[in-house]
Amino acid sequence: MNRNKWIFLVFGLLFLLTMLLIGLDMSSRTTFPGSKPNLKERIEQKQP
Repeated sequence: MNRNKWIFLVFGLLFLLTMLLIGLDMSSRTTFPGSKPNLKERIEQKQP
């Protein structure tokens, strides 16, 4: 491999690793909307 390909590969892998770590961090701080219990405001609005 020539030098330019090597540099591109290294920076590409660093970028992908950084994006993966950011994604894991964001997903660990948030919860899936379907796993939350219903809020009182939503339950009260559904009843007539």
